[in-house]
Amino acid sequence: MPDRVTSVLGPGINWKCNLRGSGGVRIEGLFEGDIAVRGLVVVGETGRVTCPELRANTVIVAGAVRGNITAEKIEIRSTGRIWGDVTTVAFSTEEGAFLRGQVCMEEQVELQFEAPEAVEFDDKITTDPQNQPSE
Repeated sequence: MPDRVTSVLGPGINWKCNLRGSGGVRIEGLFEGDIAVRGLVVVGETGRVTCPELRANTVIVAGAVRGNITAEKIEIRSTGRIWGDVTTVAFSTEEGAFLRGQVCMEEQVELQFEAPEAVEFDDKITTDPQNQPSE
């Protein structure tokens, strides 16, 4: 499991979609949609996330999250705000952190990541004598 950020959604970016995959993601902009990441999700101080369900191995919140979080490890930093329920194995907060919801501590959590959808490419393109692609 990656424990470092490999992708960043920067401040000033508004993104509305579902995020799935593996790696480390840092959100500093506005994000709306479900998140299921095998790895690390960091919601930075300027990050604002609205999602029905956020699933990841590790979630660090320094910004704001509206939605439920399921993760093996959840950290809420002093500037972090969560409106939703959290389910986790390991939970920590800094002084000043905010959580409105329930905390459910488990011996283990099942994250149930979906397998990524395969992308198929059409490899039947050939080149005709005039060097123009044709099918």
